[in-house]
Amino acid sequence: MLSKIIRYLNRVLKNIEKKNKALTLKKEREDFIKNGYIPWSKGYYEFKTEAITKNICDNDLFELLNNNKVPEVFGYRLDERVIEYPWIFSKLFKKEGKVLDAGSTFNFDYIINHPILANKDLTIFTFAPEANNFCHKKISYVFGDLRNMIFKDNVFDFVVSQSTIEHIDMDNSMYGYELSFNKDNTCKSYEYIIAVKEMIRVLKSKGTLLLTFPFGKFENHGFFQQFDTEMLNKILGLFENKGNHSITFFQYKNDSWNFAKINEVSESESFNPHTGKGKKDDFAAHSRAIACVEFNKN
Repeated sequence: MLSKIIRYLNRVLKNIEKKNKALTLKKEREDFIKNGYIPWSKGYYEFKTEAITKNICDNDLFELLNNNKVPEVFGYRLDERVIEYPWIFSKLFKKEGKVLDAGSTFNFDYIINHPILANKDLTIFTFAPEANNFCHKKISYVFGDLRNMIFKDNVFDFVVSQSTIEHIDMDNSMYGYELSFNKDNTCKSYEYIIAVKEMIRVLKSKGTLLLTFPFGKFENHGFFQQFDTEMLNKILGLFENKGNHSITFFQYKNDSWNFAKINEVSESESFNPHTGKGKKDDFAAHSRAIACVEFNKN
């Protein structure tokens, strides 16, 4: 009898804690809006998550994106995730298949529970275990280096790598990883090429690779490097005689994420919120331009 009472009280306390947390997050979102949508201020993450959750369930937005359009003032003062996720989900067809998340940007409840993933076999490949774990949802986790994946050839129908390859061979100590990395901040690292080769290798025939990364002029920000045209072309060269590809560029300008041409974004600079480098009066939260590459394997 006593054990039942204790279990009941624990459930009550957990519900109270859950409600209090929800009220706190709501207040932080409201304060973020009230205080002028300042990127990375209190409430930013909650506001961004809410925006992404809404956007990836908006079929009208998917249709706009597939017609090279975005709503007016889209992603106001939010970082590139607000446009990357919808672009990726607009490409993830409703057919069944195996999906590899190469970089663990799907490892959130609002992504895992998305209906587009309901009929897909999802594997998350990341360097080390994370706090979020959805094994009970039959999500597979594999740990290792993207430059040397353990999978056989031709395994996945989709490979998604969202804003991940720019961190390869960079200083990832802020994420708790102690790895050797390129310490010359004037020098480009081309280790990402090995990872993209691996992604192509594990992709099935007729499969799709969706790849996004910050784009503009080359910048080394320590924990990531911004890709320029030369670095992009290295990736495109990997696709030669292996399939077809298309590239979409998005730019944060005039308080909104919009489609752009390569000549409009080739000199873009990123804002590093950790160091303040690249900060301007446009309130860009991070990258000011991204490249989104879709590759379809023969």
